[in-house]
Amino acid sequence: MTTESDKIVLQVIEKYAQRSELGVSKYGTTLEKNNHDNYLKHLQEELMDASLYLEKLMTLNKEITRLVRDHSNNAELGQLIRQLIS
Repeated sequence: MTTESDKIVLQVIEKYAQRSELGVSKYGTTLEKNNHDNYLKHLQEELMDASLYLEKLMTLNKEITRLVRDHSNNAELGQLIRQLIS
C-alpha cells in the first residue's frame, strides 16, 4: 500500500461530499434514509443524460482534432477553438 495520495481520487471524494451536502439541504434527508424514490428510474434518466454529454464531448473532440490537424498557425487555431467552445 502506498502513502501517496491520488489527487484525482481526492477531488472526486470532495465532490461527493459537496453533492451529499447539497442533497441534504435540498431534500431534507440523506440518500441512506430516503426510501421513497424510484432509484432505477433516476439512474436510467441520469445515464441517458450522460450518454448525451458523452456524444457532445466526442463531437467537440473530433472537431478540435480536425482543427489542430488543419491549422498549424497557433493564433488561428486558438481563435477557431475559442469559437467552437463559446
